[in-house]
Amino acid sequence: MTKALSLALAQINPTVGDIDGNARLIRAARAQAADADLVIAGELVVSGYPPEDLVLKRAFQDRIEREVEGLARETASGGPALLVGAPWRLDGRLYNAALLLAEGRIAEIRCKYDLPNYGVFDEKRVFAAGPLPKSIRFCGVDLGVMICEDMWTPPATRHLAQQGSEILVVINGSPFETDKNDTRFDLASQRVADTGLPLIYVNLVGGQDELVFDGASFVVEPGRGLAARAGSWRAGVSVTRWTKTGGGWTCESGPDAPQSDGVEAIYEAMTLGLRDYVGKNRFPGVIIGLSGGIDSALTAAVAVDALGAERVRCVMMPSPFTSKESLEDAAAVAAHLGVRLDSIDIRPAMDAFASMLSDVFAGLPADITEENVQARSRGLVLMALSNKLGHMLLTTGNKSEMSVGYATLYGDMCGGFSVLKDTYKSTVFALSRWRNQHLPLDALGPAGRVIPERVITKPPTAELKAGQTDQDTLPPYDALDAILVGLIEDEASIDELIARGHDADTVRRVWRMVDRAEYKRRQAPPGVKITRRAFGRDRRYPITNGFTRFV
Repeated sequence: MTKALSLALAQINPTVGDIDGNARLIRAARAQAADADLVIAGELVVSGYPPEDLVLKRAFQDRIEREVEGLARETASGGPALLVGAPWRLDGRLYNAALLLAEGRIAEIRCKYDLPNYGVFDEKRVFAAGPLPKSIRFCGVDLGVMICEDMWTPPATRHLAQQGSEILVVINGSPFETDKNDTRFDLASQRVADTGLPLIYVNLVGGQDELVFDGASFVVEPGRGLAARAGSWRAGVSVTRWTKTGGGWTCESGPDAPQSDGVEAIYEAMTLGLRDYVGKNRFPGVIIGLSGGIDSALTAAVAVDALGAERVRCVMMPSPFTSKESLEDAAAVAAHLGVRLDSIDIRPAMDAFASMLSDVFAGLPADITEENVQARSRGLVLMALSNKLGHMLLTTGNKSEMSVGYATLYGDMCGGFSVLKDTYKSTVFALSRWRNQHLPLDALGPAGRVIPERVITKPPTAELKAGQTDQDTLPPYDALDAILVGLIEDEASIDELIARGHDADTVRRVWRMVDRAEYKRRQAPPGVKITRRAFGRDRRYPITNGFTRFV
């Protein structure tokens, strides 16, 4: 009877669709854990996660099967077995599967039982649900293998315990959200308490479009709690050593890596999300419109930390309403970060548009139209530079602004990716202060203050007219953000928000602004998901929406 077992937790950063590249990463993890009995990788690691409708292509499915068969053959010559996630066809149906590759063959297949169909997940669209899983016999040990959502509810773990499983193993593609580490650990602890069995949780790492996977794999044991944990945000292989006693299997050794949380975790998520979006889509670098305000300054800091200063190019585009302080602050940010800063005056463009439109605008007073012409002139300049240089343009708007439509279509909303898309303005302030005091691990930017104090403390303004501040149009950001969290994350009603102490007229006004801005958000670029309810696949509302008139 097996008394000792070596299980390697492989946090791999796959790219959706890069089947060859993902297989190379799996092989590298296997080589790194050459003395382990089994290397455990994440959910759909062979295809990348989430593959969305790409997984429905028969040619894609064929290629995955050939690659998995090749990986299986390599286990015949010794070394550790593999437990990997992949889309898999059985009896004419497509499953989200866990595959045990051992002794030169695909030894066992288990299919995901509980398919999530909420938020960013719509697996029922592309996969069939499998039956309740059976234990897998490996090296004389019964492993209870599950796939991600199977752990989030009790049925699968209880069934595996009844089947005689000795160690629960969960392969995951669980994207980052604030406070989600606690949720995962609490749920895993509940399953351990339900069954009396230890549990191994292995997660993916890396960015995929708007999702960021934070790794943070761990082992939980009954009566002991956390027995091992891998690091957040970084790919790697962590070997755990197990022994069997009369009380069952125990994790005798494994990593105990510190975990990031709070604003540190958000900053790490934004950095990794941007780095992988740029890298996996093969952009040479990024362009940022640097205004002298806090949003563009924080975006630039994240970009330099993710990519290095040499791959970040900033542009200041003054107008007649640009203050001396904004010019100084933009220059200071660029100097602190070590990035190139070009200055392109947009007054000639403003004058040209005023002349072009003078006949059709005759007799009409100046209004927000002229403000938007400025923003769109800047968007035109930035997109021209992006086209010419091949760098991707980053938008710099935050979630507070996008929630209420405080942004200009085809102006400051131009771009290919948004670092701050799911980050409220109050969090932008907190992140900026945090970055001035900390240098994130693996950051390519400089240590010390990178965002001048005046950028953080001065009243936010779009500077599209004389004396303008954001608070001319919006409630104070602390009040606005609290209402927005209630409306968006909590789906709270107006009455509920008023009961929480918010001003009734302000709540109704914000509700209407959020609903009216839906058409803008549909045209916004993708960006890093931070909260449990990001705009996009997380929150899908109709553009044509008559419900607002009843508020």
